Amino acid sequence: MADKVKILHINDLHSHLNKWPKIRRFIGQKKAQFQREGNSVFTFDIGDAMDRVHPLTEATDGQKNVELMNEIGFDGVTIGNNEGLGNTMDQLNHLYDYANFDVILGNLLTLNDRKQPSWAKDGKIVKTKGGTRILILGLTAPYMDTYPKLGWRTISVEKMLPYLLKKFEGQADYVILLSHLGLNVDQAIAKQFPQVGLIIGAHTHHLLVHGQQIGNSLLAAAGKYGEYVGQVDLVFDDNHKLISNKATVTPVEGLVAAPADKGEVAHYSALGEQILSEQSVAKLPSAMETSWTGYSRVIGEGLLAIQEFTHTNAAILNSGLFLTNLPAGVVNRNDIHKLLPHSIHAMKVTLSGYDLWRLIREMEKNRNYLLRFPIKGMGFRGKVFGAIDYSGISYEEDSKAVLYRNSPISPMETYEVGMVDNYSFIPYFPTIEIVGKNEIFSNFVLRDVFSQYLAEHYPI
Repeated sequence: MADKVKILHINDLHSHLNKWPKIRRFIGQKKAQFQREGNSVFTFDIGDAMDRVHPLTEATDGQKNVELMNEIGFDGVTIGNNEGLGNTMDQLNHLYDYANFDVILGNLLTLNDRKQPSWAKDGKIVKTKGGTRILILGLTAPYMDTYPKLGWRTISVEKMLPYLLKKFEGQADYVILLSHLGLNVDQAIAKQFPQVGLIIGAHTHHLLVHGQQIGNSLLAAAGKYGEYVGQVDLVFDDNHKLISNKATVTPVEGLVAAPADKGEVAHYSALGEQILSEQSVAKLPSAMETSWTGYSRVIGEGLLAIQEFTHTNAAILNSGLFLTNLPAGVVNRNDIHKLLPHSIHAMKVTLSGYDLWRLIREMEKNRNYLLRFPIKGMGFRGKVFGAIDYSGISYEEDSKAVLYRNSPISPMETYEVGMVDNYSFIPYFPTIEIVGKNEIFSNFVLRDVFSQYLAEHYPI
């Protein structure tokens, strides 16, 4: 008799909780239906479920997201970079304190003693109604340069996946990988590791409407932001050998909404804002306005905040980082979160005088292009890049000269500049990545830096 398995999966929700009621209801209904029909049913989340752009995620350090995930009762989840890099080590160590599901993650260890974190498993074996043993593995994008700054050691796919397959060798009939690695990596895994029968992917927000078969491996992916729920159908014979596989997706937009959905979604935002609003930060003597197309008081204060935090005499920021105005009077964490919802960190860049000159030339070359250019991902949660503003640096258009603290830069001198780590990821300023000595302050996002500055200069 055929052993039928149904898998339901989501990925990269990024705290788009406006989709959550439909997703929860759909997965619950499908799970019950499939079980009535005699199928084995498993549910998975492939990471980046949380994103601090949502006030409730910010206010609860993602623990409310986990509480909502408990409503589905996943059979396994892995983490994305938003869970791994969007939290301090302590926050991540407590993120899943009350989870009713297993976190499956094989390539993240503690930096000092190289141990598996207590909240994660490097693999999980489940058994179907027909007795087929399925090994579930989970891997996340390693970010070798960033994770160590938070106290974690990541292992590359090339090293960890063979180790895990060897460790569990002979214990399972079929292997599923929960991959928060990206489509290109998934495709490479399929070619190199044919023993992985199913790769459910995430990270690059790719959508595989009908899956993608590469050799023995089926790739599945459900896009981003809860726009789709993925489904994989597997059938095994009496000897637990795969007979057939099929991947599909269901658009969440087309699912029927319940009358209570709108109120539930509004409650999530209202609760997060309420919690954040109860935490005062500073008292401003006058309002601080923002402007995406030029200099403003907010960007001026932001530049000074970055300088102080990075202990530099110059700073660079783009005005599109600052999304709202700040009112006069007491401002709270909710005000700052609305102003700076990004998962972007402060960074100190050390450059020779020549390389600093080259960096400013890159910025000036791209200035008009970036002014209204929409930036997506890489920590940025705003609308457009906006104007580039300097503090401690000036550029003379006619002579192409760059001044540092009103003095011409010397090609042989070394200079330090405060900015944000996003600049090392986007393609417009290659000097930073190629020759910059970059120190990223991973424990503090930009709003933390700005809040600290306001609290010190405008105390309540």
